[in-house]
Amino acid sequence: MVEPEERPSVAGQRLGAPESLGISTLEPGQRPPTMPPGRQISIRVQMLDDTQEVFEVSQRAPGKALFDLVCSHLNLVEGDYFGLEFQDQRKMIVWLDLLKPILKQIRRPKNIILRFVVKFFPPDHTQLLEELTRYLFALQIKHDLACGRLTCNESSAALLVAHIVQSEIGDFDEVQCKQHLLNNKYIPEQDTLMDKIIGYHRKHVGQTPAESDYQLLEIARRLEMYGVRLHPAKDREGTRLSLAVAHSGVLVFQGHTKINAFNWSKVRKLSFKRKRFLIKLRPDLNQSNCQDTLEFMMGSRDCCKVFWKICVEYHAFFRLFEEPKPKPKPVLFTRGSSFRFSGRTQRQVIDYVKDTEFKKVPFERKHSKIQSNSNLSPFPSRQSAEGQGEMLQRNASASGHQADSPLGRTQVTVENPALQRYTGSLNSQTNGCRNGTSDEADARLKPSPSKQQAEHLSTGPVSRSPQHSESPSAGQMMVNGQKQSLSVGQSPDGRQPSPLTSPLLYDAGFIRADDEDERFPTDKAYFIAKELLTTERTYLKDLEVITVSFQKAVLKDEAMPDSLRNLIFANFEPVYKFHETFLKDVEQRLAQWEGRSNAHIKGDYQRVGDVMLKNIQGLKLLSSHLQKHSESLLELEQSCRSSRRLEVLCRDFELQKVCYLPLNIFFLRPLHRLLHYKQILERLCKHYPPTHDDFRDSRAALADVSELVLQLHTTLMKMENFQKLLELKKDLVGIDSLAAPGREFIRLGCLSKLSGKGLQQRMFFLFSDVVMYTSRGLTASNQFKVHGQLPLYGMTIRESEDEWGVPYSFTLFGQRQSVVVAASSASEMEKWIEDIRMAIELADKSNGPTTEILSSSFSDSKSPEDCSADQESEDDLSSSRSSLERQTPHRGNTTVHVCWHRSTSVSMVDFSVALENQLSGNLLRKFKNSNGWQKLWVVFTNFSLFFYKTHQDEYPLASLPLLGYSITIPSESENIHKDYVFKLHFKSHVYYFRSESEYTFERWMEVIRSATCSSSVLRSSSRKDPLVY
Repeated sequence: MVEPEERPSVAGQRLGAPESLGISTLEPGQRPPTMPPGRQISIRVQMLDDTQEVFEVSQRAPGKALFDLVCSHLNLVEGDYFGLEFQDQRKMIVWLDLLKPILKQIRRPKNIILRFVVKFFPPDHTQLLEELTRYLFALQIKHDLACGRLTCNESSAALLVAHIVQSEIGDFDEVQCKQHLLNNKYIPEQDTLMDKIIGYHRKHVGQTPAESDYQLLEIARRLEMYGVRLHPAKDREGTRLSLAVAHSGVLVFQGHTKINAFNWSKVRKLSFKRKRFLIKLRPDLNQSNCQDTLEFMMGSRDCCKVFWKICVEYHAFFRLFEEPKPKPKPVLFTRGSSFRFSGRTQRQVIDYVKDTEFKKVPFERKHSKIQSNSNLSPFPSRQSAEGQGEMLQRNASASGHQADSPLGRTQVTVENPALQRYTGSLNSQTNGCRNGTSDEADARLKPSPSKQQAEHLSTGPVSRSPQHSESPSAGQMMVNGQKQSLSVGQSPDGRQPSPLTSPLLYDAGFIRADDEDERFPTDKAYFIAKELLTTERTYLKDLEVITVSFQKAVLKDEAMPDSLRNLIFANFEPVYKFHETFLKDVEQRLAQWEGRSNAHIKGDYQRVGDVMLKNIQGLKLLSSHLQKHSESLLELEQSCRSSRRLEVLCRDFELQKVCYLPLNIFFLRPLHRLLHYKQILERLCKHYPPTHDDFRDSRAALADVSELVLQLHTTLMKMENFQKLLELKKDLVGIDSLAAPGREFIRLGCLSKLSGKGLQQRMFFLFSDVVMYTSRGLTASNQFKVHGQLPLYGMTIRESEDEWGVPYSFTLFGQRQSVVVAASSASEMEKWIEDIRMAIELADKSNGPTTEILSSSFSDSKSPEDCSADQESEDDLSSSRSSLERQTPHRGNTTVHVCWHRSTSVSMVDFSVALENQLSGNLLRKFKNSNGWQKLWVVFTNFSLFFYKTHQDEYPLASLPLLGYSITIPSESENIHKDYVFKLHFKSHVYYFRSESEYTFERWMEVIRSATCSSSVLRSSSRKDPLVY
């Protein structure tokens, strides 16, 4: 074994490995297994950067022990994509079998050099979640280019080399670039392409090595020879061919041209008999004369067996959910090979990296002459250095800091997989609250690395960014659709520390409430009144987004027509001024109720119904303005369609941190606030006995607000649907008229679609007339690309778990296409089936599918299998580089993206409930590593918790999307010795919050459950009765 203390490893030093053995990729979180007893042998391994390392293993050790050592040595988490290959005694290149003893495979280990190389090439490089993994893949592409294995046209070759050069020497300098190309040969015909390479390199200024790796893999994965390892063969006629295996199936090449492909879904069995390699296909019902078995002649039986083994491994790695179990050994006779795939499948690798917390280890690129940090983003970024230097100094102790240790000063970074997986490059904002950092023992004094997943918890100020979680403004990342800075401690994958454990939340401006207990009146009516106060403060801030911030942006740019400007602000400003006065009245009443300001005033002020009655009567006079708010939203949308300048203004405003929700949601806030008042008054009337002094005023106020809600109910229903369609329009590409007249949104969510390549994650959108399925593209805007539309008219639906053997699966039978999908759980399947059946009934009662849906359907004249092969091609699943550059900025962590990452769904009812059940107030959040509690101002809305220092803050510091989370009460074993504590948990992420009273505790539990427990349209008709579909 490697002994780092006595003889430090060169690779370990190069990759920044700590002086420990690291983490085994096959046994995560543990040291490599203890070697079997026996004599130690030395085995040399050549790494992808051409260095050689010597590993000591027991002569009885299986191949897995050596492979574990190599991955531990590199601190490689996603090692399952790689393998060790060597030339055996038959002069054939074979893979080291992880289950067999090494000495049975390598007869003379002293004379053999094993090569650590990429074994499994995924179709989408964004499935590689670690920057180190992408770096190693880039080195493999570099090797394949140099040896002529990866062939391509001249333009692609020049572009690939330009990205390699950018990664190695940095920004373009003509003299340096020419000299570097003269000294290093990357492709066989490099001299003739020198000018092209220099021309491409000139365009990559500002691109980091991580971004260069990303672009290199983006181009390489589209090439026909990407990941292809040719095995010579002949067909029955004796024509020279080559066989290869890929993620999709078995490929046939003639020279370097692919002439046939056998998808895994079409292959029934792979076998070999002596020199013959046999592919048995499933019968094709559409072709009666189709061959059932294909036969290829290879050089020898050994050649057949080598290729058959790698086919078995590729099929298991990309198609199975988990490692296949070994077959029981026969008692007497054996038949066939006992070989099986050993290790994690790709699905297990992705789930493991997403669900497990890691400390990110920085590494050095051997061939790179520029300073590279492992937390630089791999994605294209728009250069923006807003306040970078100031913030790097300001947060040196919080992110990317240097920690003293017995090993010297080691850079500490954080890496977390997730919903923000692809973020912009390193940069910071001037505002100190815009950085994520790490978990704390005492975070104010010595922060330590945190490993919370950004998929679960997003940090930073919430302001929209042009980023895909993948790529936008440098140094900024998406938080629930908002942009925020990346601090030095954040990873390029969007992995970032928890916002609630950020040292920025522990500075002097915060209240540490370790044991503080405020004294409040004990009457429940007081806490109902206090909820009115806290939510009114948030509501007034939301109105300021329109009346102050948006108006300022409009006046500055002058892109909005005067008529529209007058329509919006003339109807919002009176409402804002009215609520400004009302908030003061409520604050004064609560102060008197608490006894803080009524020493010189006499009277009964322990009531709030009279204040509410006065407010509701005043609001009735403003009903004409409330009616105009929906008209304002419609006019704004129409004006944005006709004015590109206004559209850009609104989009840019959404990128500001003050606009923490989609802009059009703020236009509906006054209508939602009426529902809040109605709920508060209902609780107040339920609490008071009829003889209470405040009961009469409360009941009168409830009657008035109920009348107002009924009057505006139809408008609110229509506008909520219109707002949702507009929001989804920004998340989707490939459809022009989403907000079609009469179309109602019903449900969106993540389902697995069964295609020729197996189960593939897709985002489904159910409307009243059509079902759309999409994939998440690799565009800078992080939008979802529409791949298919299934009209609901004439559709049938059937559960098909028994037919396909896939849990929670069901089939949609359309008039032209059938689709098999699988949900993540039985409850998810039930919700989808229930809502789809309801939508089908409504569609059948209408006049049938519209011409628009039929014309935009992708599958008019193709069979389902052909459709799936065309629509789901990997080239279609993401945009080209040119389209990436044309994309406009967009939010990268909307509800759609949260559903994508957490494999869940939400309905229109859920959206409405989440907006109407808004709640605000102070909560105490428990420190992770101590018994202390921290006071935060928390706002719940739109399926998320938003965290502030105080209610006066203009924008939130952090957000926590709640979809997928569970809310429970801590058990005794968790040692939370406080009252009114609730726990939020999702997989390994756990947060404890404490409220001030039993009433507020019950309210927080109630509203959070409304966001975490998705419902179907039919089961939740209490809110939407009657439905307007």
